[in-house]
Amino acid sequence: MVFPKKVLIIALCVIIVAVLVYFFVFRGKSEKSAEESAEASAEGRAIEEASLPVKVDVARIGDLIITLKSPGEAVTNMEIDIKAEVSGVIKNLNLEESKHVKKGELLVELVDEEYRLKYENAAANRLKFLSDYLVEKRYAEQEASTSADMEKIQKAKDDYDNARKRYSEGRISRSEFETASSEYELALIEAGDKKEEILAATKNLTQAEITVKETQLELEKTKIRASFSGIVYDIQVSPQEHVTAGQELFTLVNIDRIQVQARVLESEISKMKVGREVDLKFSAYPEKVFRGIVKAISPVINPEDRTCKVTIDVANPEEEIKPGMHADVEIAAEIHKDRLLIPQEAVLVRMGRKMAFVIEGELAKWRYIDVGLENEDYVEVLDGVKDGETVIVDGHFTLAHDARVRIEK
Repeated sequence: MVFPKKVLIIALCVIIVAVLVYFFVFRGKSEKSAEESAEASAEGRAIEEASLPVKVDVARIGDLIITLKSPGEAVTNMEIDIKAEVSGVIKNLNLEESKHVKKGELLVELVDEEYRLKYENAAANRLKFLSDYLVEKRYAEQEASTSADMEKIQKAKDDYDNARKRYSEGRISRSEFETASSEYELALIEAGDKKEEILAATKNLTQAEITVKETQLELEKTKIRASFSGIVYDIQVSPQEHVTAGQELFTLVNIDRIQVQARVLESEISKMKVGREVDLKFSAYPEKVFRGIVKAISPVINPEDRTCKVTIDVANPEEEIKPGMHADVEIAAEIHKDRLLIPQEAVLVRMGRKMAFVIEGELAKWRYIDVGLENEDYVEVLDGVKDGETVIVDGHFTLAHDARVRIEK
C-alpha cells in the first residue's frame, strides 16, 4: 500500500512532538528526584556532623577503695649461707650456679673414711663396755647363763659384726646397722635377767654412748644436704678442695614467695590491717601489677623517720621478683562498701560546682552532683546521678546542655 505524501508528513510531525514532550517532562522529574535525594543525604550528613563524638561509662554500685602509697623493698626470709661443719676434702660437688634443688638433696660430700672409722670404733667400744659390764654382773649376782642364752648372744653378736662390716662398705643403711646393734644390746640385757642396775646403765648415757653419738654426728656432717627447696648461688668452693669447719661453701635461697617491706607513716598506720590486699609495681615490669597481702604490721615506730614497717606476702611462682628489687606499693587502707561510683574523668567543674554529663537519648544533659569520698579512679556520687545511668568520660569539656552526641567505642 502506498501512503499519500501528506499523511507521511503528518505522522513524522507527531513523532517529533512526542520525543520533545518526553525529554522535557520525564527528564525534568528524574533530575528533581535526584536533587531531592542529594538534599536529604546532605541534611543527614549535617545532622551527623552536628553530633559530637563522646566516650561513656556507667554509674554503678561498688566498693570504693582508698589506698596508701609507699616505697618498699623485696626480701626473702629463706636465705642461708651453707658452711662446712667439719673439715675435709670435697669428694663430690653437686652444685651449679642458679641450680634449683629439692629439700634433702645431697649437694656436697666430703671424704668420710676418717669419720667413719671413728664412729665404728666408738660403737665397738660401747658394746665392749656394756658386754664386759653385763658379764661381770651376771657372774657376780646370778647363776651362769644357760647354753640357750649363750647361743642367743652369740647369734646377735654375729649379726652385729656382719652388719657393721656391710655398713662400713656402704651396703646397708645406718638405720639397719643401728637395728642390729640394738638387737645385740637387747640380747646382752636379757641374758643378765634385766637387772635394775643394767637397765639404769642403758638408760643413762655413759661416756662411751656419748662418744658414739658425737662420732655419728660428725660422720653425718660429711654429707651436706639442702635445708629446703631453693636456688643455689654464690658458690665459693671447688671439687677436691680442702675445707675447714665454719668455711662458707655456697648460699641457698627460696623465692617462691617474696616479702615486700613497706614503710607507712605513723599517721596512717591506724588504717592498716593484716589481710588487706596490696598492689605492687616493680621497675623491671612496668606494665605488670603484682598482688600481695598484708602479713604483719610492726609494733614499733622508727624514731628517725616516724614510719612503721609493714610486711607484705607475695606469691612469686615464676620467680620474677628478685630480693633487693624496689617496689611501689599501694595498700588498701580503707574499703567503703556499696557506694554509687562514677569515673574521675566524668567529673567537671562549672561555675565552681562539680557536675557531670548524663546521656538521655542522643542528648547530653548537664547535671550538678554532690560527691562524697573519692580515690584516684572513682568518685562517690551522693546526688545528681542514678545507678545505671550513662555518663560521659571523654569529649565533654566543651559540651553544652542538650548538645547532640554520638557514642564512640
